[in-house]
Amino acid sequence: MPKLSHERRASSWEFAGAGILFDCDGVLVDSVDAAAPAWEEWARRHAPAFDFRRDAPHGMRPSEVVTGLVGPEAAPAAIAHLIALEVEAAAETREIPGAARLVGSLPRGAWAVVTSSNRIVATARLRSAEVPHPSVLVAAEDVSRGKPEPDPYLLGAQRLGRAPADCIVFEDSVPGIRSARAAGIGAVIGVGSGSRAGGPDLVVADLDGVRWHEGVLVVDVAEAG
Repeated sequence: MPKLSHERRASSWEFAGAGILFDCDGVLVDSVDAAAPAWEEWARRHAPAFDFRRDAPHGMRPSEVVTGLVGPEAAPAAIAHLIALEVEAAAETREIPGAARLVGSLPRGAWAVVTSSNRIVATARLRSAEVPHPSVLVAAEDVSRGKPEPDPYLLGAQRLGRAPADCIVFEDSVPGIRSARAAGIGAVIGVGSGSRAGGPDLVVADLDGVRWHEGVLVVDVAEAG
């Protein structure tokens, strides 16, 4: 049950006046077809046994994954190579249904993106998917500890000028949901069936059933988390 003040109607939840924090990959954009070829090319040089679709721990910062695979000494060059490949492949990124419409309807300063991707990669993916760029973007390099630690969502709330308890988070990954919980976020909405494992308050298939109406975020609910 969300801690954030809300109204429950027959098939929706309504949140008035909340700050809204979106994860990027899997919430606003579908980047699997962009990320997989980049990681596959990267792995051929740096970690041949790694298979992105099989082994990637979704929701975590790529720099942490890379460091775990190649070790701290080789990590800086390997991370730089991966970022370059991901930016190049970002053209294959697609919008999650409803994302562009939803964030395009939100007032600037009411929402932010909090991502485990590097800023240049997240920006390229949002641009390719034609999702409006946020005025506040918290990226991998902005925090010393990534998801599932609370730091990313604490910083996102701070940059919106909101208390974490007055914010809503949209997340698709278990590490991201744990990060939001650890930060004390008032309501956590899971996006996609994979989010259920993290125990969000609510689950939606995508953002098609989420809308902004006269200062109120309306979420058509498929199920409780």
